[in-house]
Amino acid sequence: MSSIKSIFALLLCSLSINSFAQEARELGKPYEEFGDYKIFFSVFNSSFIPAEIAKAYNLVRGSNRALVNIAVLKNGKIRGGKAAVSGNYKNLIQQTRELEFIEIKEQNATYYLAPLRFDNEEVLHFHIDVTPEGSEQSHSFSFHRKMNTD
Repeated sequence: MSSIKSIFALLLCSLSINSFAQEARELGKPYEEFGDYKIFFSVFNSSFIPAEIAKAYNLVRGSNRALVNIAVLKNGKIRGGKAAVSGNYKNLIQQTRELEFIEIKEQNATYYLAPLRFDNEEVLHFHIDVTPEGSEQSHSFSFHRKMNTD
């Protein structure tokens, strides 16, 4: 199981970097800055995760399923730190769904993933709240994404 987790950590980092880079090209910076913190965010299709890794973390794969990825970095560190993360998303007719984030701890880094379902070409509006560990201040931000099935 630990080798699967190590593979997942590398895959998640790779997906995060690629997803962050793609979103930066398309939409501007893939993070929000709050004082000493940079909160990175991305949304990617769950089918990018290999089946054995999805099974190890109880993640459901599918062409109409995605994962919201949040990483909290402080003072230029390259590994995500712990935080309380919550949020929701709305579609164009204002139907709201809560995001249920799970904490992924890998090799001194922590990331947060929340699964969701979507329709092809659906535009979703996300609202995220993050309170970094050791901080009393909560940070909120919003973003939107047009989702596409595989």
